[in-house]
Amino acid sequence: MKLFKRKKNKTVAEGEQTKSQSSKRKRKWHFKIPFLNRLDIYLMKKFLGTYFFSIILIISIAVVFDYNDNIDKFTKFHAPWNQIIFVYYLNFIPFYVNLFSALFIFLSVIFFTTKLAGNSEIIAMQAAGVKFSRIMRPYMLSAAIIAGISFYLGSEIIPQGSVKRLAFENQYKNKKKDPTYADNIQLQVDTGVIAYIGHYENSVKTGYDFSLNKFYNKKLVSQLTASRITYDTLNAERYHWKIYRPTIRELKTNTEKIQTQYTTVDSVIIMEPSDFLATRHMEQTMTNSELLDQIEKQRIRGTGELARFQIEYYKRFADPFASFILATIGLTLSAKKRKNGMGLALGIGLALSAAYILFQTISSSFSTNAGMHPMLAAWLPNIIFSFVAAYLYKKAPR
Repeated sequence: MKLFKRKKNKTVAEGEQTKSQSSKRKRKWHFKIPFLNRLDIYLMKKFLGTYFFSIILIISIAVVFDYNDNIDKFTKFHAPWNQIIFVYYLNFIPFYVNLFSALFIFLSVIFFTTKLAGNSEIIAMQAAGVKFSRIMRPYMLSAAIIAGISFYLGSEIIPQGSVKRLAFENQYKNKKKDPTYADNIQLQVDTGVIAYIGHYENSVKTGYDFSLNKFYNKKLVSQLTASRITYDTLNAERYHWKIYRPTIRELKTNTEKIQTQYTTVDSVIIMEPSDFLATRHMEQTMTNSELLDQIEKQRIRGTGELARFQIEYYKRFADPFASFILATIGLTLSAKKRKNGMGLALGIGLALSAAYILFQTISSSFSTNAGMHPMLAAWLPNIIFSFVAAYLYKKAPR
């Protein structure tokens, strides 16, 4: 009896252990991400997997072609290998990935959704009672993930890398030097205060033929002139200048007072050498906070470069939003099962993508040359193609 009892207890214990192990396996198998079910995870894996695979493949090909095109220049100008790999191409890849991210989203959606439709998986989902709007949800979630990554890269990571990449291109690829001087500089440094420098040499941080004119009600009330002005690079604070032997001329109603100082005067003038030597693609090397500071500075000074910085700032918000629009267009074009596969959807999609890029270029040009508001210029392609996406969504198979 004792032996039988022990055996029975052992059997019960083993049975309880087996049940606990099976329950653990079940709990592990049924682990879920909050707010996502199997359909969401399945479609998001397809979306993100296809997107990252295609972008790695295309960018790898782009790097090979770029290296073949520039190998002669790299050899001619003796570019070090570590600079080519870790300075140029390490910053080349994220820049072009982010630049064409929306297009890669579009192509990825068309590619894998056409395969789903060809395998009758979309039809099976809808036959099971899944609405088309419900199928769209994982597409929008995936687009949101990519848009967030794209926004962070474009706002913080890529501008810092662009400084190194453009410096490398100027030294080893294009052999262009940054400008070292500027002539006839005129800036509004404060309300009604205009600074003028006849010639500026960046090598010694010195400007010649300097004048600072103050206006009130469009009338000149005072003028400071000096033969030379130098930026104080040793001062911990910005905007400190040394003015050599300034002459101050004050104009009142019927009198004029002229005073000359024969010593060097330290003064704070809201300008710095980088304001005189604005280089090409300078806006690409600034983070969002730096762009806002530059926009405010350019607005105060009333320069013609203001629109260029504003367009870059607004595009950093508009471009990630294009992920949602192009993902919607790609889904609506490729969700229907067709005999010819992805050919028609891909052809229409590429035409729409080309039109989208063309609209971006035209709107930016209008903002720079025709006076269109920079925010409208940056968002106009998204506004137009939002209507296209809404129309295609309405016509999508139900």
